[in-house]
Amino acid sequence: MRGDLATTTYKGTEGQVSWCGVKLADGDDFNAFMSEDVAARLHDSDGTAQFESHLRGLASTGFARESLEAVLATEIPEERDWAVGEALAETYLAQQHKITWPWNMERDKRTPMASLPGADLVGFEIHAEEVALVLGEVKTSTDPNTPPGVMKGRSGMTHQLDRLATHLSLVARLIKWLWFRCKGTENEASFDAAAARFFASGNKAIALFGVLVRDTHPNELDLKARGRLLASSLEHPTTCQLIAVHIPCSIADLPARVSGGPS
Repeated sequence: MRGDLATTTYKGTEGQVSWCGVKLADGDDFNAFMSEDVAARLHDSDGTAQFESHLRGLASTGFARESLEAVLATEIPEERDWAVGEALAETYLAQQHKITWPWNMERDKRTPMASLPGADLVGFEIHAEEVALVLGEVKTSTDPNTPPGVMKGRSGMTHQLDRLATHLSLVARLIKWLWFRCKGTENEASFDAAAARFFASGNKAIALFGVLVRDTHPNELDLKARGRLLASSLEHPTTCQLIAVHIPCSIADLPARVSGGPS
């Protein structure tokens, strides 16, 4: 990541599960990380640029170009803090853990309030020539309690990660979803390698990630008990990493930070 932006404040391991707390330092590096790296992920800058370029190639008259620009001007940038939290988590994992995201889920939102079922994170973890399917969840929380409520219950991260590891029908849907988005692209080889490894492992070769975005002081109790609980049910070669990312601003300030606003 940029400069000395991220500092690990605690870490632990049990069985197939590891957990750590990471503190992001305020300053120019954090502002650039948010307004450039996270903003690009949040707004799908690459996909949007290609889409707009293609449409402009179809508008051959001045009237058509004016009509097209009117359509493009209606797009409303995503500004909900939890959406910024997800983009932050994806960007952090891509930079710190070398996770490849073959698809930006922003493209699958049919309405402004759409929510995709299954998993927040779907991608590949690539180490040398070994590729693993990555599935995971992101929670953004201002809850002062430790652990926060988003870690607990049937809608909490712990339960959701356990389902990703054990509910084959859910993973099957995600694999099918991913195949359609990788077929015929530069990511098809990674998909084939990850899927082949998954089947050869008896449907257990999954790299799970749970990212908790917090605006509180780092506290290992946010993750430790939940990590141990997951460790009691996960079997090799499934792995799980729980990461609490502590930001130097309030959750409510995330939309402003990603827009390059004042700290």
